[in-house]
Amino acid sequence: MGERLQSHKSLVCSFLDCKATFSKSWRLEAHLCKHTGLKPFTCEECDKSFSARYQLSRHQRNHSGEKPHKCLADGCSKGFGTYTSMKNHMARVHQHKDRLYQCEHKGCGKAFSKRNQLKAHLDEHLGILPFPCTVSGCTREFLSLRKLKHHEKVHEGYPCENEACPFQGKTWTEYLKHRKEHKVKVHCGECNKLFNNAWFKQQHELRVHSEDKRMLSCNRDGCDKTFTRPFNLDSHVLGEHEGKKPFSCSHAGCGKSFAMNESLWRHGVVHDPAKRKLKRLHPKKNQPWHVSKRLKKAVHQAETTKLTAKLRNTTLKDKP
Repeated sequence: MGERLQSHKSLVCSFLDCKATFSKSWRLEAHLCKHTGLKPFTCEECDKSFSARYQLSRHQRNHSGEKPHKCLADGCSKGFGTYTSMKNHMARVHQHKDRLYQCEHKGCGKAFSKRNQLKAHLDEHLGILPFPCTVSGCTREFLSLRKLKHHEKVHEGYPCENEACPFQGKTWTEYLKHRKEHKVKVHCGECNKLFNNAWFKQQHELRVHSEDKRMLSCNRDGCDKTFTRPFNLDSHVLGEHEGKKPFSCSHAGCGKSFAMNESLWRHGVVHDPAKRKLKRLHPKKNQPWHVSKRLKKAVHQAETTKLTAKLRNTTLKDKP
């Protein structure tokens, strides 16, 4: 049985000294992210990043409030964001697994897996609420410190971390949406170009400013132009050498044409500066082919760095 399962695991991790194998490509990609530190799946609501698509999907339910996994017990209408949460609820509430601490109050019969849970429950029978709200004018009391802390947010809210900003959100979601207005950009030390995070800045520096940057040369006779991006090379060849510019500007009196649709979109900013604030027409970075492309690049860079370090260490050890 073990041999048969092993034979299906045909995808092998390419990192040195790593013998992990996988039967599905997405599992291999998630594993490679552990080596590279890359988190290619980004939430568009709060900019958190994840190494696997299922992690992003699970996280996005926090924003949407979606709870697709319904409790299977009769008469229970609770829903949960993940299947694991639903199973834990079933075991804890309906199947009474691991219930070691039984309430002995007459007519109750409830049981708990932790002693402090039983103690808090007994306070409920006695009418004891040991955690009062300390805000002036508020008379609310709570069974647990956790519930008190949650309540205190009603008074405190979620203030903006920017000292000059008076914003105070009533909910965490409001705060996250507002935080985007103050989102700190990372700038390149060479050309001051701005990026959303350090990973994109690093890729830019490697591609544009590094001494080891890979230049793409035009292979047409008599043309010595070079480029750092495949997109720019393809656009050059199609437009300048093959004369293919099917994307024309529709603005009155302009008449410019471009080889690529994205080039036309960029040009549109000249006529309509408001477009600068809109998202580009490039494919979403969470698309599978784009994730795969970024991951391969990160793997290559990480492998090169790791191999260089290993060779350096070996050389140092060999020296007398």
